[in-house]
Amino acid sequence: MSESTPGQLVVVTGMTGAGRSTAAKELEDLGFYVVDNLPPSLLPDVVRLVDETHGPAQRVAVVVDVRSGSFFQGLRSALAHGVAGRDTTLVFLDAGDEVLVRRQEAARRPHPLQEGGRLLDGLHRERVVLGDLRSEADLVIDTSNLNVHQLTDRIAEAFGTADATRLRVSVISFGFKYGIPVDADFLADMRFLPNPHWIPELRPRTGQDPEVSAYVLGREGAAEFVDAYVPLLTGVAEGYLREGKRFMRVAIGCTGGKHRSVAMTEEIARRLSEQGYVARAIHRDLGRE
Repeated sequence: MSESTPGQLVVVTGMTGAGRSTAAKELEDLGFYVVDNLPPSLLPDVVRLVDETHGPAQRVAVVVDVRSGSFFQGLRSALAHGVAGRDTTLVFLDAGDEVLVRRQEAARRPHPLQEGGRLLDGLHRERVVLGDLRSEADLVIDTSNLNVHQLTDRIAEAFGTADATRLRVSVISFGFKYGIPVDADFLADMRFLPNPHWIPELRPRTGQDPEVSAYVLGREGAAEFVDAYVPLLTGVAEGYLREGKRFMRVAIGCTGGKHRSVAMTEEIARRLSEQGYVARAIHRDLGRE
């Protein structure tokens, strides 16, 4: 990036307790100039000051949340009009209500919208306020099952390189018995294939082992599925790029997330990488059994 090219602008928002502070700290470690709890109306002013003091190439991240009060409603307008020609990414952090309640209680902090009622009431009010932004976000991260290190990995995965124009595809294997990844853009069920769990010599191995992978990919319907599914993903990926979206999460599930989904995830990520996408295989539930 040249000194005259505007750097990336990342706007972080989401539910209270979902990890905004952790995301902000990681962005700062990645070289972003970070401003927390910024009234959206001041967003252009902050970017202008950064341009003047650090140069337009300096990447900027701002955290905006319901603590901004009535100013929060201006965020959509500010994003719609653009900010100093910067490539802007809206990141929304979310988690299940039970997880958010547990985190807030552990922190011994009331919710900003609690208004003297229950903590859960404040969360419900916040979801109403944030509903439209969540649907418009470029990147939604559900932190329900993520620890601090896993969340920082997700942020680093998204913003740790200077190449911000290529689509990043995360292909995640998971086990249905551990729950569906709620932040996935696409979900596919591999339980239509025979389960290697019932093959004694394959049971202790995983879908990353060549023998298991060969077994899974060699079953009737497996190759046909991959041959049809990958072009579908690439077609949507090109549409994402045209619309300015640079992140895609594809979840591939089986019963326990050990054999079929892992083998398929590796194969799909490999094929996407061959076609020029930044594709990464992630195995959410591997090792949980």
